[in-house]
Amino acid sequence: MSIPKHNEIRFAALTLLSNGQTMKSKEFVAPLKEHYQLSNDEVNQMYDSGNGPVFYDRITWALSFLNANGLVDKPKRGVYQINDNGRAILARQDAQSFLYSAQRERKPSVEAEVVDETDKTPQELLSASFDEIKQSIYDDILDTVIRKSPRAFEHLVVRLLEKMGYGGQVVAAGHVTQASNDGGIDGIIKEDVLGLGRIHIQAKRYDINNTVGREEIQKFVGALAVAQSNKGVFITTSSYSKSAKEYANNLNGSTALVLIDGQQLAKYIYDYNLGMQIEQVIEIKKMDSDFWDTMSDA
Repeated sequence: MSIPKHNEIRFAALTLLSNGQTMKSKEFVAPLKEHYQLSNDEVNQMYDSGNGPVFYDRITWALSFLNANGLVDKPKRGVYQINDNGRAILARQDAQSFLYSAQRERKPSVEAEVVDETDKTPQELLSASFDEIKQSIYDDILDTVIRKSPRAFEHLVVRLLEKMGYGGQVVAAGHVTQASNDGGIDGIIKEDVLGLGRIHIQAKRYDINNTVGREEIQKFVGALAVAQSNKGVFITTSSYSKSAKEYANNLNGSTALVLIDGQQLAKYIYDYNLGMQIEQVIEIKKMDSDFWDTMSDA
């Protein structure tokens, strides 16, 4: 048979996890090959662009869908395990058709809505697919960052701010403070050669479901005051409470404080190409009207 599409693989992949065991993404290849009765040539078939095997890529997208919809968990990077939401889906009589048709959700939902995309133009579908790919990469970035040490995270955010242009032409503009007794400051970026202007950083590597509250932001503002600094950046892998954001937004003009949450952090890492590499470039062309208009019509 032909290589199944990623939405056709979802049900079979979730079923493989139904006994509760954990599986790495590559461990799905052999049982799914047998399930779909694929030949070795079909399993090893590469994309025309050379960007990896088609079958394995579709498996990873199926798993990404299941994880994004809250049907499987990732105990660690590249490892999948079914959860109660996934079991509830498998218990449905229409589980296979439901998973085939359901669209990717950004929030876990057992009763995900089925979205009809037949009215979208090819350009809209391409744009939506690109956004989905980026969001999947953002998720992978956060999964990876959260598994690094707090110290490594501090070095990462300093490098990121340098990549974003803070520090200008100052050599070694950013540095991480000592591991202990840092006074609530994890990193510093020099904005000029003499170091008269400085940006102070606090980096908190929290679980993605954690929420940074107002109290932590107030402590950081206090640390800025002790350091006689009026510029601060608080970066976390999680999110901020409403009161924390309101407090930061309502600070008086003498202190400028920027809050960066996990999603924004992942986006900056992606956009500023920190630890990223280009996998594929797609070129879409349109007709040059100036060229064609110079030719005589019939």
